[in-house]
Amino acid sequence: MKIKAVIIEDEAASRLTLRNYLLKYCPQIELLGEAANIKEGYDLIQKTQPQLVFLDIEMPFGNAFDLLDKYTEIPFETIFVTAFSNYALQAINLSSCSYLLKPVDIDELIIAVDKVVDNLVQQSGFKTANILLENLSIENKQLKKIVLPTMEGFDVVKLKDIIRCKANDNLTDFYLADGKKKTVCKTLKFFEEALTEFNFLRVHKSHIININYVDSYQKGKTGEIKLNNGISVPLSSSRKDRFMLKFTF
Repeated sequence: MKIKAVIIEDEAASRLTLRNYLLKYCPQIELLGEAANIKEGYDLIQKTQPQLVFLDIEMPFGNAFDLLDKYTEIPFETIFVTAFSNYALQAINLSSCSYLLKPVDIDELIIAVDKVVDNLVQQSGFKTANILLENLSIENKQLKKIVLPTMEGFDVVKLKDIIRCKANDNLTDFYLADGKKKTVCKTLKFFEEALTEFNFLRVHKSHIININYVDSYQKGKTGEIKLNNGISVPLSSSRKDRFMLKFTF
């Protein structure tokens, strides 16, 4: 399956590197053109109607989100490219969008492209970048949404509806306010990094909790946190200080 793609990146050297990597390692990609800024990029997209856009996050005269915000519904898949591991990546991780850190790693590029191929083959019509833009417009952290890749496909869940997450080998079990459990195809470590800024806290090697659901805490050799759905989770001594800071007035 050939995928029509464009590159929008302000650095000529980065465009050249990505172009060469795609030609050598991703033969399913057909490059239709390149652009060096948001305006040129938008015009290129309108002209070529690509299925995939490789999009640098920070560029002169605007960023990637300024371009995406021009669309009511984003009609293409997006792989973000950035030199910085910054605030934007938290939002990207919530939405399950693909991104590459510069310098681009070939293996990561192949994985990201394969993910796009799978999405296009399934023809779901769902674009994770739409969730990303929605999240960026929401100020209340707990009203933001997260895309959870499951064995059957994916679920979109509001953060406020997640009570806790529990490690399940290389998977993660999500326990929701409606009593449902979702098994997600990512590690607990991934969600520790993705959710920390959104009122979630890792309290044990196997547990992350939404602090809005904490009902009480009991001291002990191993502390115990009781959540308001009646479930208790252990608090590791090494994580106690961070937990207590959340409830210091």
